[in-house]
Amino acid sequence: MRLKPRFASVLVVFFCLPSFCADAWMFRANAQHTGVYDAPGVPNFSIVKWKFHTGGMLIGSPALKDGKIYVGSADGNFYALEVESGVLQWKFEVKSRVPSSPAVSDGIVYFGAYDGNFYAVDASTGGLKWKFQTGGERRFAGKHLHGVQPAAETMPDPFDCYLSSPVFWNGAVYFGSGDGNVYSLNAASGALNWKFKTGDVVHASPAIADGTVFIGSWDSYFYAIDALTGREKWRFKTGEDPDTHNQVGIQSSAAVVDGMVYFGCRDSHLYALDANTGQKKWAFGTDGSWVVASPAVRDGKVYFATSDSSLLYELDARSGSVLRSVGMNHWYLYSSPALAGNRLYVGSTQGKLVAIDLAGFKPAWSFETEGMKTHGPAYTKPDGTPNNDVIYRSDFYDDMVAGVDRTMSMGAILSSPIIVGNVVYVASADGNLYALR
Repeated sequence: MRLKPRFASVLVVFFCLPSFCADAWMFRANAQHTGVYDAPGVPNFSIVKWKFHTGGMLIGSPALKDGKIYVGSADGNFYALEVESGVLQWKFEVKSRVPSSPAVSDGIVYFGAYDGNFYAVDASTGGLKWKFQTGGERRFAGKHLHGVQPAAETMPDPFDCYLSSPVFWNGAVYFGSGDGNVYSLNAASGALNWKFKTGDVVHASPAIADGTVFIGSWDSYFYAIDALTGREKWRFKTGEDPDTHNQVGIQSSAAVVDGMVYFGCRDSHLYALDANTGQKKWAFGTDGSWVVASPAVRDGKVYFATSDSSLLYELDARSGSVLRSVGMNHWYLYSSPALAGNRLYVGSTQGKLVAIDLAGFKPAWSFETEGMKTHGPAYTKPDGTPNNDVIYRSDFYDDMVAGVDRTMSMGAILSSPIIVGNVVYVASADGNLYALR
């Protein structure tokens, strides 16, 4: 039946009002980190509803709760915006980079920063409620990192670009730290409930299901920890790379669905484990390409992206067999895919957000950031692929770091998009938070 125009308009307004939409108040939409949003999304892109510019790169994902959207920036500030207009509501001065994604609950917004503090800020006013000092932040580091020179030098990894994003559960907040610990704090007071020591940097974000915290470390282990006591339930060993430290470490956050836990690893695998026992059910190899992005899981299917090979996969959740895949023009994929309606949304280092039509598993539309429009042509080949000889230039460490900076200048999207109502919100390294409709 064809609707009369006045009724169609009422329906469109209904779906667009924030009060009728499920908020996206923590990383990956929920504590299980499924990456699934209860929203119609944007089947066909039409306009940039608004954009808000900060003074530094946006690496983490935004969170949206009660009419405000929150995001941290590398300019040393944390921002709260009015979600309909993008107008600044308040700004909290951290004086340190904030590449973690916030969580919002009970009127408080939680996030971590490179100064080693974990912050709790009043969601309405931006006033500090409390802060907790960890043992200090650092990036993963190793000698002869990624095979670059000088071989005897210990080098911090420029691709270790995120901090652990908090998850809220049962009156507590949980997060990992560069000091190698996983923390549980009282959400109201910031008092330490427990901390769990791993063997290296923890910049993955914890997922929680059935009273268990699931999180990986750069020590090559994936852990299941009792959320109430901090006691280890089990651990699972992933790959190691003692020579160049390239094929080691868990940056990906886990998704927990139907008694299974799924996560990616820099040993070039996506793993599926039994959530109760840690037993490996299957492992999907990616031929040397990292899996930094966190998987999304819905309707018996797992969706995830690879870095170097720039592929987006759809796998059978039970068997790990490939159902479909699509390439992203050889631009690295760090952004975690998000599902809403019949679209999957994922960002790339090309400075593009791509919406995949799940019916045909092909791009339906894409959006290009301002940074890509300005700086992308200088680092892009005529066929649209990255000109890595120009971006990275040599195998010396300093050139690798400079190459990462050039990539960021193109408005790379490392953050994961969130979808609320009929709007997609995505942050970019060009400093902009975009609202797309």
